[in-house]
Formats: sequence, structure tokens, C-alpha cells
Amino acid sequence: MFQRLGEFVVRQARWVLVVSLIALIGGGVLAASAFGKLKDHGFDDPSSESTAAAERLDEKFGGNSDFVLLVKAADGSVDSAAATTAGQQLTRQLQTDDRLRDVVSYFDTHAPAMKSADGDSAIILVSSRDDEQKPDAIIDSYRRDGPAISVQFGGQQPTFAAVGDQIAKDLTLAEAIAIPLTLALLVLAFGNVIAALLTLSIGGISILGTFAELSVFGSLTDVSIYAVNMTTAMGLGLAMDYGLLLVSRFREERSGGAQPNAAIVKAVATAGRTIAFSASTVAAALAALVVFPPYFLRSFAYAGMGVVLISAVGALFVLPALLAVLGEKADALKVPGIRGIQGNEAQLWGRIAGFAMRRPLLTGIPVVAVLLVAAAPLLNVQFGMPDDRVLPTTSEARQVGDVLRSEFSGGDSDAMTVVTTSGVDAGPLADYAARLSQLPHVTMVESSVGTYANGALAVSSPADVRFARPDAQRLSIVTDLDATSTAARDLVEQARAVPAPTGTHALIGGSAAELNDTLASIGAKLPLAVGWIVLTTFVLLFVFTGSVVQPLRALVLNALSLGATLGAMVFVYQEGHFADLVGFTPAPLDVSMLLLLFCITFGLSMDYEVFVVSRIKEMHDRGASTRDAVEHGLAHTGRLVTTAAGLISISFFAFVISDVRFIQFFGLGTGLAILIDATLVRGVLVPVAMRVLGKAAWYAPAPLQALHARVGMAEA
Repeated sequence: MFQRLGEFVVRQARWVLVVSLIALIGGGVLAASAFGKLKDHGFDDPSSESTAAAERLDEKFGGNSDFVLLVKAADGSVDSAAATTAGQQLTRQLQTDDRLRDVVSYFDTHAPAMKSADGDSAIILVSSRDDEQKPDAIIDSYRRDGPAISVQFGGQQPTFAAVGDQIAKDLTLAEAIAIPLTLALLVLAFGNVIAALLTLSIGGISILGTFAELSVFGSLTDVSIYAVNMTTAMGLGLAMDYGLLLVSRFREERSGGAQPNAAIVKAVATAGRTIAFSASTVAAALAALVVFPPYFLRSFAYAGMGVVLISAVGALFVLPALLAVLGEKADALKVPGIRGIQGNEAQLWGRIAGFAMRRPLLTGIPVVAVLLVAAAPLLNVQFGMPDDRVLPTTSEARQVGDVLRSEFSGGDSDAMTVVTTSGVDAGPLADYAARLSQLPHVTMVESSVGTYANGALAVSSPADVRFARPDAQRLSIVTDLDATSTAARDLVEQARAVPAPTGTHALIGGSAAELNDTLASIGAKLPLAVGWIVLTTFVLLFVFTGSVVQPLRALVLNALSLGATLGAMVFVYQEGHFADLVGFTPAPLDVSMLLLLFCITFGLSMDYEVFVVSRIKEMHDRGASTRDAVEHGLAHTGRLVTTAAGLISISFFAFVISDVRFIQFFGLGTGLAILIDATLVRGVLVPVAMRVLGKAAWYAPAPLQALHARVGMAEA
């Protein structure tokens, strides 16, 4: 099959390039419209109670407010005459602004929860009439630093806008660092400029093609803008992986005396088969993200599968066609003194593999111990949801959030929110609020009929527009718990167990409820996702190797590598080690990012698994013993894998410069996982495992052997 593919591409090289150019132009037109269709939300389960509460809250009360205006008095008290006058004028301006709705101001309500503990600040809550409206114009209209008051903006819209703006800046900077550095290293890896440019061009094709795909998906369903970061990093990385593999095999055949076209056909027939299987395993791992309800995760499945498959198509069609058209010129513009990867054996990796197989316990046990120690922090992982604390402390939205958490009680950001599905009379509502206030760790419950604590009325409040509508009631449950704690999630369930007033339903939302529901929805789908990954990995590696032991060996080693990576991320981003150096605020980890990191790094690990095993399998099929096959297989692929891993890790490590914590997390975690897998796992643990397994490494029951003889696909 791949032999015929190679022959076809060589014969029709110019037509392949013409069709590719047409597709590239069409993709570029589509890609240009992608960014306007992508969204910056999608972390929650759309079918959960907390989402229903948020939608009901938005419909009846304007939501949790798109904007939180932090008003600070110049003379130290927001109740001073000057501050009060300025605050009331600001409130009137907001109320008459056609772009805004549901303005709730301390300067109207004088609600204690809307004034800071030291009395020098107050808040105004505002919602936007158009959720798609960019917040910059509103912020610019009302941000001020006057003689009586200063105004800063926080809340949902400014936070997401700041995150989006920061990611755009960080992405530009990361690309400005990664692309030139990658090109320079590719030139050194190949020893000439033309081969490096050809490989990099495949990355450009995959990135542009995936942006076009996201544009199509964005017209059909919700797609997260954060998938853009993975598209660029994986597009460059996989292009380098597949380009290095194909070109090195092409050069190996050329060094053996083959003419350029014959070498291309042989490279596609061998390395092309490896690329196809590698792309299949990576895409299958990323496909698992489709089963999860938050569209943030599904978006990475769309982008990931797209960039993998387009990279593979580029490597199997466009790259061989370019090599065929260029012929001898493919090695032009050589770097003096740099020979580059030629596809021949690297003696260092052969010696490392040989030593590991001769001394499996001496080499394997220390590596396994290191990986287990690195994985240990994962036992204490805590989960959270992204908020303004993903931004640096210099961000205005982050500064407002910090003040709200430290100086205000019962603010929108911390409280659990209860909203009813219909109107409720004062008596039943008071009884319901009193019962909620008796729950453990509840400090008070605010409602339209007063503030309750320990089951009794604590403050009899006048009518408060924040809490009452003719057909709905809102209550705010203030607790002394961190919203990311297990106790807070338990409290959500306890509050949901309190019977609502007769004739209505009570929906409970807020950050703790959102986290509780997200963990529940992901936990419910996790067995399906893991089962899919295990099944597809087993089937693909069985088809590739003909062994039922090789897939199991790969799964165990990948689990070790992934555990070490995830444990290291807990050590850094949750426990706060190197926080000052990298520049972030330690916090519980976003469960979606952990899951995303798991699927991506698993897929990339399988990428290198297929690279290495393909050559080992080829040697074994030619009659070599398992020891010789592993030693010579790693000698052929070790330098290729470590070079590819070093190059692709640069694309991900470049994101560590980001000022957005979860983008840093993604970049550092993926880059680290790639390096661990390419060195400790492929270089040491694979030879050790093969030595321990011996002949059993290639075992399959007789019926499966017969099946593989019919459907299997090997490198040789």
C-alpha cells in the first residue's frame, strides 16, 4: 500500500503540489475567519445544575454581573460626601447607558456586603446587554482616577478579555521565539537549509489547515479559542517529527546508493507506514476528549485530531513530492562542518541500549524509582476552576479580584448562589434561608427577606433589587471555605439536599458548585475515555507489531511517564515550587487542563513508541534476535527521536513565557513529558522491558497470529 503511494507521489509530484497549493489557498481563506468564531468560555458542563443556575440567574438577575466596578474613595471613606456624590453620578451614568443592564450599586443600596471591611472601597455590579460585545469600550468609558474616586474593572468579561489579550500577545512572542530557533536547530539537525525549510513548511500547512478546520467547526458548534495554542505547538512539533523521520530514511536509502526517486519510494514505504500508524495513535488518544461535556475539552479534540492528520497527509504527500521535484537540490545550501542526520546508526544510543539490556536491574530500577518519586505529588492533587488568578498580579482584573477576596464578604466571586424557578412568598423564603444558614461552615445567607446566620434572622434588610424578582428569588450563601476544597463541594451537596420552598425548585450554582459538577461530569466519562485510549492503543499496536505483549508494555511505560509528568505539575503549579522564577500564583489545578495534558502527552508518547518499535520490529522480522533488534533499532532511531523531541519541546516550552497560568502549565507539562519519554523511557526502559520479556515480547495467541497475518502491517 505505502509502496504504491510512494510510486504515485513520485510520478505525479507536480500535480500533487498543484492540488496542495489550491487546498492551501482555500484553507487560508477559511483560516482567516476562524478567530472571530472561537470563544473564551467552555469550562463547565452545559447540562449541570450549576449551569442551569447560571442561566436562570442571567435571565432574571443579569447573572453574576459581567463587570465588577471597584470604586475607591480618594479621602479614605466611600461614605464621605465627595465620594458619595461621585459614586451616585457614576451609578446614574451606568443606568442610562444603552449597552448595560442590571446595575446594582452600593451608592443606591448601601448593602454592607458591597462595602469593603476598611470602608474605603465599594462595588458596583453591572451586566452587558450583548454577551458578544467587547468590554474594552465600556471599560474605557468608566475607568477613572479622579479627585473623589478611582474606578477599576474586574469581573467575568474583563477577566476573559484580559486572558484572551494576554494569550494573543504570548502566542505572538512564543512563535517569534520558537519558529526561528526551531528553524536554526532544524538546519543543524539536517546539515542544510533546504531540508529544514521543507520540514518547516509541513508545519505551516498543518497549522493553516487546522485553523481552517476550526473555522468550519466554529460555524457548527462552540469551539474554544484556547485550542489555537495547541494547534501551533503541535503543528510545528509533528511536522518536525514526521519530517525528520521521512527525510532521514530518504537519506539512508540515498547513502546506500539509491537514486532520489527510488529513495523517496522506499522512504514512503517504510517511514511513511510508521507516520500513518503514529498519526493514528495520537489522533485516537486525542479523540477521547470528545466524550467530555465541556466544549473546552472537545475543542482540543477537534484541533488535535485535525493537526495530527493534516501533518501526516503533508508528510506523506507534500514532502515526498517536494523531494521528488527538487531531486539532488534537496540537499542544497549545506552548513559547512555539519553532516546532519543521515539515517545511519548512532553508536551512542546503540551502546546505551546494549548496556540497559545487559544490566536491566541496574539501569531500570533507578529510572523507575525516579519516575515514581516524581509522580508522588499527584497523590495530593487538588482541583479548581480558572478565575482571575490565572492572570499576573499586574493585571487590573486580577487586582480587583484580589481586593474582592480579601476585603469583601459575600461577594459574587466566593458565595454559593441559589436561584428559584418561580416566585416565593416571604414566609417560606425566610424559613428556607434559615435552614440553609444552619449548614456547617455557612457564615450567613443573604436574601430579599434579610440576612440569616445560625438559623436566625441577623439583619433585617430593606428590599434589595439584587435578590428579588416577581417570578424568582436569589439567595447568597456565604461560607468560610475555600471554593476549591473538598469540604466546599460537600457543602454544595448538603445545600442541594435542603428542601426548597413548596411550589418551586432551587438551583444552586457558584464556583464551588461549578467545580463539583465539572468533576462529576468528567468523572462519569473518564472510564469511557480511558477505555477508548487503552483499546485503540492495543488494537493499533497489535496490528503494527503482531504482539499482544507490546501494547501492554507500551501502556505500562506510558503510565509511568505520564504519572511523573503530572506529579511534577502538582509539585510546581499547586505546591508553588519555582513560582517566583516562572511567574504564577500557586493554586489547585484545573481538572480540564490535567485531562488535556494527559491525552496530549499520551498521544505524543505513542508517537515515539511507534518510531522506535517500527525499527525494532523491522530488524526482528529480518531474523535478528530480540537483543540485537532492540540495540540496532535504537541505534537507528535514538538520535532521531531525541532530536525530534528536543525540537518539539521547544515549541511547547515557549509557552512558559506566558503570563496566563494554565498556558504555562500546558507548555511546561507537555515539553517535560516529551523529554522524559524520549530519554528515560525510550532510551532506557524500553530496552530493559524488552530484555526482561525476551521472546515473550512478540507473543500472540495462534488465532490472533492468523488474524495479524491477514490484516497486520509491519515496517519491513
